[in-house]
Amino acid sequence: MADLNDLQAFLAVARAGGFREGARATASSASVLSEAIRRLETQLGVRLFNRTTRSVALTEAGAGLLARLGPALGEVEAALDVVNGFRDRPAGTLRLNVPISASRLVLPKIVPGFLAAIPPFAWR
Repeated sequence: MADLNDLQAFLAVARAGGFREGARATASSASVLSEAIRRLETQLGVRLFNRTTRSVALTEAGAGLLARLGPALGEVEAALDVVNGFRDRPAGTLRLNVPISASRLVLPKIVPGFLAAIPPFAWR
């Protein structure tokens, strides 16, 4: 199976129309993208780009991969965004193990603010 980073490098170069432009779009370097494309082509056993000193163009195989890969990676990114949404909010059960004196003196001051900021129904 192809490495996800190599597939993203392929998309960057294909969409940008070149290695230098793809490197700018991904905040990477042209040599890193070139190496990723070389690995991907070796693994797949087919050339994805026709390269000259002045241009980079998709081969028929590269165009076919681009047509299918763009939407597929878009779905992967959307799925990861769903998971990332859980990182920004609390989840689960909150258990407090405090002495009785703290539960009477400190908790009444902080728990209402906590519950107002994060209602219990948002915990799951």
